[in-house]
Amino acid sequence: MTGVRPALGHLLHVLRQEGRIAVPPSLFPLGIHDELERFDAHLDDVCGLAPATRVSRRMWVAKFLVDQFGSGAVEVNRITPADIVNFMARPTNRYRPGTMRILGGALRSYLRFRSLTCEDRIEPLLAAVPTVAQWRLATLPKHLTAAEVELFLKAFDRQTVSGKRGYAMARCLLDMALRAGEVAAIQLDDLNWHEGTLTVSPGKSRRVDLLPLPTVTGRAIVEYLRRARPQSTNRTLFLRHQAPFDVPINAEFVRGAIRRALARCGLGDRFTGTHVLRHTAAMRMRCGGATLKQVADVLRHRSLDTATIYTKVDLPRLTAVAMPWPGGVS
Repeated sequence: MTGVRPALGHLLHVLRQEGRIAVPPSLFPLGIHDELERFDAHLDDVCGLAPATRVSRRMWVAKFLVDQFGSGAVEVNRITPADIVNFMARPTNRYRPGTMRILGGALRSYLRFRSLTCEDRIEPLLAAVPTVAQWRLATLPKHLTAAEVELFLKAFDRQTVSGKRGYAMARCLLDMALRAGEVAAIQLDDLNWHEGTLTVSPGKSRRVDLLPLPTVTGRAIVEYLRRARPQSTNRTLFLRHQAPFDVPINAEFVRGAIRRALARCGLGDRFTGTHVLRHTAAMRMRCGGATLKQVADVLRHRSLDTATIYTKVDLPRLTAVAMPWPGGVS
């Protein structure tokens, strides 16, 4: 039964492409739908944003436009600063600070788009988007301890083909700090076994990176290639094992495999996504003596400042610079 739903989804996709059945109607009124399409094209062609980021911004802007115009035409000149404040500060939202920042960023992005393409006066509206207080270094990054890492890796049944695939994906996430989409996008040609490197295809950062391939990660991939990967001419590394066959997995498939493994080992109530493995990889590097520059390079952060949060978990170095407590034993 696990293969029925994706098989039917693939069938519907083929039938729509061939014009046998109608394309499902848009969830939004026609005017808002067209506006979102133009906004998405701008985010892709002008801003160069990754698909996941575009989906997020389009979702938040859609909520705002439906709230403002309903089924009517989109007329930005009718929006007032008070409308933006009321939309974001609505008591029923109950969004966390991080979500509010994403919402505010999406609205700012949309208003800048309107300014560039429609010459709307957006300065008062931009100034009205509230700044959400969230201190980036106020919390510690969530990560797995060494014991939890061992428990997590044992959650994959490596005697089965799906277990071998899941284990190889987990090693890519945990050892190389890859994102779920980057794992799904790995091609066989990206692996250079002679040099021991992996070429990371353009993803969120829209750039190609070359990373060293750890031995333990390479062994997990080889085991999957030799004993689990189905025969296929497809050059994508990780493929589906159930219908539709010969089709690469996607990022959501990777997230689902990791989420189920975390649940099997009893960690599902604390961790639900793949980003905890990326944090864990960074923490292990930092506590193992890697510099912030090295951590930032492996995580492929554009700014070194993004990696500064990992200084808070380097307890040996923090102990060396900590001031003695007044009146205590130094």
